[in-house]
Amino acid sequence: MATVISNERLAEGVFHLRVEGNHGGQMGQFYMLRAWGAYPLLSRPLSIHQVNDDGVEFLYHVVGEGTAILAGLIPGDTVNLEGPFGSGFPFVSGKVALVGGGIGIAPLFYCAEKLPGSDVYLGFSREAFRTEAFSSRAASLTVDVGGRILDSVDFAAYDHIFVCGPHPMLKSAQQKGQAAMEAGSRTQVYLSLENRMACGIGACLVCSVSCRDGQRKACADGPVFLAEEVIFHD
Repeated sequence: MATVISNERLAEGVFHLRVEGNHGGQMGQFYMLRAWGAYPLLSRPLSIHQVNDDGVEFLYHVVGEGTAILAGLIPGDTVNLEGPFGSGFPFVSGKVALVGGGIGIAPLFYCAEKLPGSDVYLGFSREAFRTEAFSSRAASLTVDVGGRILDSVDFAAYDHIFVCGPHPMLKSAQQKGQAAMEAGSRTQVYLSLENRMACGIGACLVCSVSCRDGQRKACADGPVFLAEEVIFHD
C-alpha cells in the first residue's frame, strides 16, 4: 500500500497523482493501481509519469469507474500499487524527439528528465496541460491544440523518436517513420501502446499486440515497441 501525497486536477477529467514510497521504475514502465475492494474487478494500469526521492507520480484521464475512484483520492488515502511492469523506452543517445498526444504525454515526462536535450512535441484535442513542467526539461517545446502534432515533427531530423498517444496517432507515426527510412533516414521510432490490460504480467492475453513475428503482449513484451514491429489492423 502507498499513501497519497496529492491528487491534483489539471484539466477536465485529467489528474496528477503523487504517492509516497521507494517504488522506482524505468521510462515507459507502468504500475497497476487499485483503491477499492472487489469491484471494479480489475486494477488500472497507469504509466510512470515521474519517479523522485519521495515517491512516484502518475498522470491519468478519468474514463471509467476505476479512474473515477482514483480521482476521488485525497492526501492521506491509500492505494495499492503493483509493479513496475513492462518493457519501457530504451536509454538512447543522439538527437531525440518525444511526441505525445493527450494523456499519452504521461510517460514522456520521465523520458524528458532522463534524456535531457530532447525536443518535446505535445498535442491536445481541447485543453493543454503540464506544458510548463515539460518546458523546463525540453530543449524545445512545441504544443498544438486542436490540430495534428505529428505534422510539426520532421521525422528525418532525429535519431530516435518516442511516441505515445491514441492508436490513429501511433499508426501515423509508424507511417511517417517508414517514409523517413525509405528516404534514407536511420530514425528509430518507438511506440508506447495504450492497450487495455487486465493482469499486467502477461497471463491473461487481454493486451495482445499483432507484431511481425506473431502475437505479443503489451504488458510484458511492451508497452513500448519499435514501430516497424507493430501491425495495425485499423
